[in-house]
Amino acid sequence: MSKTHLGHTARKRFGQNFLHDEYVIDKIVSAINPTNEQNLVEIGPGLGALTDPVCERIDKLTVIELDRDLAKRLRHHPFNAEKLTVIEQDALALDFSSLKEHLPHPQKPLRVFGNLPYNISTPLMFHLFTFSNLISDMHFMLQKEVVNRLAAVPGNKNFGRLSVMAQYYCSVIPVLSVPPDAFKPPPKVDSAVVRLVPHASPPVEVASAHTLERVCAMAFNQRRKTIRNSLKDCMTEAQISLLGLDPTARAETLSLADFASIANVVYEQENLQNPDE
Repeated sequence: MSKTHLGHTARKRFGQNFLHDEYVIDKIVSAINPTNEQNLVEIGPGLGALTDPVCERIDKLTVIELDRDLAKRLRHHPFNAEKLTVIEQDALALDFSSLKEHLPHPQKPLRVFGNLPYNISTPLMFHLFTFSNLISDMHFMLQKEVVNRLAAVPGNKNFGRLSVMAQYYCSVIPVLSVPPDAFKPPPKVDSAVVRLVPHASPPVEVASAHTLERVCAMAFNQRRKTIRNSLKDCMTEAQISLLGLDPTARAETLSLADFASIANVVYEQENLQNPDE
C-alpha cells in the first residue's frame, strides 16, 4: 500500500497519516468554525487537508510543523503562503505562551486544532493542559480509543488518568467518528474528533494540579489494585476512610471530586513534612 500522498511520503517516526476525505474535512472545519477575529493555531498541518479550507475562511493562521520538508512546502504554498506563520518546532516542547508575538490578536486566547500524530497525542494533550488558561478551545483528530478515554465517566473501563486530568481542565465533547480509509496511509485503528473547552474555573478545588496528576498516575498504575494498595505510599487506609471513600474501591470507580480530595490531603501532608520546599 502506497504511503505517498500529494508527492510526500508519510514518515513513520512522525506518525504521519494524511487526511483526504472531503466529507470528513468539511465536518471538522465546520465544527471549528474559524473566523478572522480569532487566533487560530494548527498543530501538524501536514499536507494542508485542514489548513487549506481554514485559510479559505481567515486571513492569518499559525501552524506548527516538525517535518522540515512539510514546513518548507507550507512556506512556499502557492495560495496560502502569505496567510501562514510557520513555526518549525516540536509542539511537545513549544511554550504556547510564546506564540502571542505571531498572532493577529495578541490579547485574545488561542483556538488550537489539528490531526495529531497518534504516537504523541496523549503527552501533547497533557502539555497543552498546562496552557489551558491561554486557550478558548481545541479540536483534535485522535485515535477513537483516546477520545473514549477522554470522555469516560467513573465506572467505565476507559476511565483513567487521562479522563480525570482532561475533565479537570476541560469540558470534553466528542464530535465525529472517522474511519481508517479517510486517511492515506490508513491507520490500523478508528479515529474520532473531539472538542476540548477549558473551564473558566476548575470544577473542583485542587491545591496542586501536579499533585492531582501524580495521585492519578499512582492510582491507575495497576488498575486491579484497590486504592488502599495503590496509594499506600502517600496515604493511609484511615486517611482514605476519613474522606468518605472505601479503601477497597478501585481507582476507576472514583470521581474527579474524589481524586481532588485525595490530592489535597497528599499536598497538605507533603507541605507539612517539607515546609521550605
